[in-house]
Amino acid sequence: MNHDVYDYTTNTVPQNTVLQKTYRLLGLSFIPAAAGAFIASQAGFSIYAMLGGKFIGFIAMMVFFYGMVFLIEKNRYSNTGATLLMVFTFGMGVLISPLLQYALNVHKGSQIVGIAAVMTAAVFFTMSALAKRSNVNMSSLGNFMTIGAIVLMIGVVANLFLSIPALSLALSAGFVLFSSVMIMFQVRQVIEGGEDSHISAALTIFISLYNIFSSLLHILLSLNRDE
Repeated sequence: MNHDVYDYTTNTVPQNTVLQKTYRLLGLSFIPAAAGAFIASQAGFSIYAMLGGKFIGFIAMMVFFYGMVFLIEKNRYSNTGATLLMVFTFGMGVLISPLLQYALNVHKGSQIVGIAAVMTAAVFFTMSALAKRSNVNMSSLGNFMTIGAIVLMIGVVANLFLSIPALSLALSAGFVLFSSVMIMFQVRQVIEGGEDSHISAALTIFISLYNIFSSLLHILLSLNRDE
């Protein structure tokens, strides 16, 4: 009896520690993200304008994104990984700057950005709470996430060539749903001991929140244009 209690405590406390470190690092990661967005907006920077087209710009974004994710995961247990995460979030702030600049310049733009931010925060707290209180079949959920990621990436690539507004909105809605579930999945992974790196967990949740915010912003801007 006592041995079981001892085992439970030693297995649970470290995971609670990982989750707490994840949330702290996640909070810190938004500081360089905000700095990157602000600096890029002041400089009028746009990767698409700089590289002369959406296709080259998209490729450059993917190289930066997956290259940084690879480096962070490779250093997921060291301070180097945490530093690289800050560099990554700064870069993602730079990349979202053109969308923010556009949003803030349209009618009710500041309200739209604020609503998107509040909705993103609400999704985060809701999915985090659900992860702590729900018994989730992680195997089935993992399969769903894999299929969802493949479908979304195919849709993104297809829309680069097709540029269909309805498809773009559908993809934004898909990213909101997928990323919301990803937050719950990642938090649950930490709780169950499937993820022991707070750096890796913070990276996944940051990307999910980034996708939710940018997708909601896109949807709200489209609805604003239709008014």
